[in-house]
Amino acid sequence: MRLSPLAGSVVCLLLSWPAFLAGEPVAVRVAERAANTPLVLRSLSGTALATGESIQTVRAGQVTSRVVFRFTDGSLHDETCVFSQNDVFRLLSYRLSQKGPSFRWALDMTIDTQTGRVVVRHADRAGEEEVEDEKLDLASDVANGMMVTVLKNLGARAQATASFVAATPEPRPVKLAISSAGSEPVSLAGSSGRAAHYVIKAEIGGLAGVLAPLVGRQPPDTHVWILEGASPSFVKSEGPLFYGGPIWRIELAR
Repeated sequence: MRLSPLAGSVVCLLLSWPAFLAGEPVAVRVAERAANTPLVLRSLSGTALATGESIQTVRAGQVTSRVVFRFTDGSLHDETCVFSQNDVFRLLSYRLSQKGPSFRWALDMTIDTQTGRVVVRHADRAGEEEVEDEKLDLASDVANGMMVTVLKNLGARAQATASFVAATPEPRPVKLAISSAGSEPVSLAGSSGRAAHYVIKAEIGGLAGVLAPLVGRQPPDTHVWILEGASPSFVKSEGPLFYGGPIWRIELAR
């Protein structure tokens, strides 16, 4: 079975090898290629909420991946990341824009990994805009927008970690942990195969991390299925698209 590769953050998450706990980026096992993949976003009950696409271009070892979802209520999710794939995957820049009634707040976040600068523009319910401009000490494995790409390169490893900048009005670095939930049969485009099922958990540090489960603010786990084989590819994911949001399912459009 051969499917178009999907890069970019379906849920704005990335994981890397356990050997890279100190912040090392993941090595390239399967290089990304140009692709245009149609997507659909649904509620867990199956209701279609948005149509989308992943558009990926590759030039001189540099990948630009854009994922866009247009909701039936007029909301928009627009996410672009640029990363290199010369021996390792390394995020260069990232931008996320979310607006409309489907989201908790209107937000635009940019990350420049060369300078560590993170800028978040957000609006409250009254429409008043505020800007947070911070310089963060970003690890070399920070990879917003690159989850599927790196999951495709996990191979047989069952555990991994990565750095991630949470898209909230006040940007916050967090750690992600991944574990394997086994392999499951799947049927796509009339062909059958098996998909690796991964579970991704946000690890909130400090006192906030201790209190989060007690006050109901621990983000729910995200589940991602990756088609196994020589050309691994995205199958589907289930998780929130923004902090505090509902769990939505993202699938390949048929």
